Amino acid sequence: MAKTKTELLAEAKELKLEVTSKNTVAEITAAIEAAGNAPATEETTEEPKATKKAGKHSEKGIKEAEEKAAKAEAQAHRDEEKAAEAAKPKQPQRVTTKLERRAKGYRKSTESVDKNKVYSLKEALDLATKTSHVKFDATVELHINLGVDPRQADQNLRDTIILPAGTGKEVRVAVFADADGVAAAKKAGADIAGSEEFLQQLDKGTFDFDVLVATPAMMAKLGKYARVLGPKGLMPNPKSGTVTTDVAKAVTESKAGKVEYRVDSTGIVHVGVGKVSFGADKLQTNAKALFASIKHNKPASLKAAYVKAIHIATTMGPSIKVDTSEI
Repeated sequence: MAKTKTELLAEAKELKLEVTSKNTVAEITAAIEAAGNAPATEETTEEPKATKKAGKHSEKGIKEAEEKAAKAEAQAHRDEEKAAEAAKPKQPQRVTTKLERRAKGYRKSTESVDKNKVYSLKEALDLATKTSHVKFDATVELHINLGVDPRQADQNLRDTIILPAGTGKEVRVAVFADADGVAAAKKAGADIAGSEEFLQQLDKGTFDFDVLVATPAMMAKLGKYARVLGPKGLMPNPKSGTVTTDVAKAVTESKAGKVEYRVDSTGIVHVGVGKVSFGADKLQTNAKALFASIKHNKPASLKAAYVKAIHIATTMGPSIKVDTSEI
């Protein structure tokens, strides 16, 4: 027997269907049948999982694992960004030259020097004095590259000369001698002269002198100071004329502009021949005296070219090539 519309509405209400009396009997019946065919759902409550008190399955262990995984993910992200950045084409960086890294005054001085030109001695000295850009009275230096082998005893050049125009430096001379030598040294103009009292100054570490002259008889007492005086270039040496019985002559020559030169390990002689304030003429006189000494000391065993290159430069100034035929 078919149900009436009222019965159908009551049944739909129990099923909590959204139908009203406005719906037809067929619509209400279809809604009830659809509700009857729907699978029954059971509300299930998931019980919380039990966690251990310690170990990797504990709350602390799980949290640490999650943090570790987050850090690994973040690191992977950073690595990807770095790889992407590295893959981008880089703009080539401009490399500055050695000259560009030099001081402004030096760069300006080089503008007057032709690096491809070989100057005469007179021209080079005149140019050197004009291109000195420092505020003090710079030293004019000669750098002479010789074709000698310093490892050979007869080619290890070493000598002393007196520059005719002087060095432009105030040289402080100390003399270590006996009573007679001390008196002669003081008369010749020595700044320091003494015997045993001079050793007391060395014991205190006082080295306020540029040249030390000693007599042969007193050299034995200087032996224990060789490690200090040697590196400073102050140890007396017979080859440089600072070990002598004529201390008065040694003092006079040192004050007059006596200089010592020797080749370095690469066969180059470095000598200061005066100050910029000397002018080109005085500097040329000193340079010629040095050239004459070097020419005189040419080793007899040398078969190759004696003078390979000559350069002139002032303190902190540019280098100037000089014709090797000047020697």
